[in-house]
Amino acid sequence: MSLLLVAHGSRDPRFARTLHRVRDGVRAELPGRRVELAFLDLDEPLVGAVLDELASDGEDVTVVPLLLGDGYHSRFDLPVLLDAARRQWPALRIEQTPVLGSISLVDALADRLTQVLDGHAHGAHPGVLMYAVGSSDERSDDSARIRGAELAEHTGLPVEVVFATKLGENAVELHAALARLRAAGAQRIVGLPYFLSSGLLTERVEALLDGPVAAPLADHPDVISAIIVQAVPLFVVHP
Repeated sequence: MSLLLVAHGSRDPRFARTLHRVRDGVRAELPGRRVELAFLDLDEPLVGAVLDELASDGEDVTVVPLLLGDGYHSRFDLPVLLDAARRQWPALRIEQTPVLGSISLVDALADRLTQVLDGHAHGAHPGVLMYAVGSSDERSDDSARIRGAELAEHTGLPVEVVFATKLGENAVELHAALARLRAAGAQRIVGLPYFLSSGLLTERVEALLDGPVAAPLADHPDVISAIIVQAVPLFVVHP
């Protein structure tokens, strides 16, 4: 059984480059498995094209959505594509795992935070502005808020979560979050993207911050491990 990693896609070329590094990291950890990458939109190859190739090669597929929120793309867009492939290739077995973000990546987030704090002067008590993409599905946004709460507990620092697509008029939501961090005692604000890659959405938030910004999750070892944790049980069931 092969492994297909599915990302959303972006017009920003940094996204595809980052996701290829993620794929390569998974390949390195699963040398006996075929690991491919496909996109839902905006980048190539698209999901349908890769599924056709795998089916033609007689490969059954475990699909891991590289999405941090469980929203429209994982609940509707991707299943529609997988169902179309099943109809076209009736012998093809396809299993979709939960999204990457269903596994807590708090250690990776804390590590990214530590990396940026170590590179700046110590002394001022930091607060963390964590920013995610934002979804029309509140369950997806709630999962990001849970990760923020986990990070606050893990680090002992105040953490506020905002959504890059829901900053509000004049970024009122972001400014309110910054005010809450300062009220909690934060003397400097660190930006922490809950994104796999830098891009236009992360820059939308970072342009409004006056302080250090952490790197995105990208191919952090914990991200690679989380992908494998999602995929391996299905490999075991379907050797």
